[in-house]
Amino acid sequence: MRVQILMLLLLFIVNSCKSTADPTKFFEIQLEGQKKEFQNGAMVGVAIKNKKEKEIQNVAYQLDGNEIKVDNGKILLEVSTLGSKVLTAKVDYEGNSVEIKKNIRVLANKAPEIYRYEILNTYPHDKKAYTQGLEFDGDTLFESTGNPSNIAKSVVRKLNFRTGEIYQEIALDRKVFGEGLTLINGKVIQLTWKSGFGYVYDQSNLEQISTFNYGESAEGWGLCNDGHVIYKSDGTERIWLLDPETLSEQGFIETVTNKSIFNKANELEYVDGKIYANVWQKESMMIIDPKTGAIEGVINFGGLKDAVEQHENLDVLNGVAYHPERKTLFVTGKNWDTLFEVKIIRK
Repeated sequence: MRVQILMLLLLFIVNSCKSTADPTKFFEIQLEGQKKEFQNGAMVGVAIKNKKEKEIQNVAYQLDGNEIKVDNGKILLEVSTLGSKVLTAKVDYEGNSVEIKKNIRVLANKAPEIYRYEILNTYPHDKKAYTQGLEFDGDTLFESTGNPSNIAKSVVRKLNFRTGEIYQEIALDRKVFGEGLTLINGKVIQLTWKSGFGYVYDQSNLEQISTFNYGESAEGWGLCNDGHVIYKSDGTERIWLLDPETLSEQGFIETVTNKSIFNKANELEYVDGKIYANVWQKESMMIIDPKTGAIEGVINFGGLKDAVEQHENLDVLNGVAYHPERKTLFVTGKNWDTLFEVKIIRK
């Protein structure tokens, strides 16, 4: 008799575990229009599909760790950072409680502004430089280059932007592909592409101080900073936030328009509270809100590549630096013979 009771009890426990093991067999979050993409601030109809007609006592929703109230069958999808999110519903039913999830995307609530450019000045640029990063310290331009083959080395250097004269240059190991750079707290921070680490140099003499390893980010592409946070692109839709002292990743934003998540940010520059980002393989540049990830503007640089010397190694637009005193942008490209000083104008 005792054996039968124990077996029944064990069977009950096993069945109970099975009943709550996969909550999606019982419930599913359904959103208005069966959509998965919504603009930030949208009021969206929500319901729980009760697949097995269980008796539901309560449902509580969360997004980004914040509870969402249901008002007349609708929830407000409002987040501080845009991009891929997980909507969670905690369902209490028949003495049990389960969580079900739904992947959604929260997009910007308005389209980017469109800008054009006006060329103010042109300056000589090393057409053998596979430009990855540009940044000014006063009138001194710091540049990092990559190594598209094993013929040349990647470098980091200081130069005279007016003449192209190189003041100082440090070559990287031939096996390493140099990427973007930024200047902060008297240091030059430079990325490598797929090596999984970056370099730290003394800004005054380019003496290497240390190296640092990446965290979750896949690769090293572009860098910029606002004086407090370093922003790092990695070839995905993410721009990582790095601690300026430890260079560890503290989180990320995703680059997002009102229609989609965008994954082409390359070289970065911080200008008046916004991130300017070259679009990889495109003659354009994004203007990104570093708080939300919203792409607020797009600069069309069409035709600029046609204004440089045409040769077999000519490659894409890449490299952007802001000159605070002149209040202008300087842009160039990979193996371009010209550095352009430009003014950005809203269309």
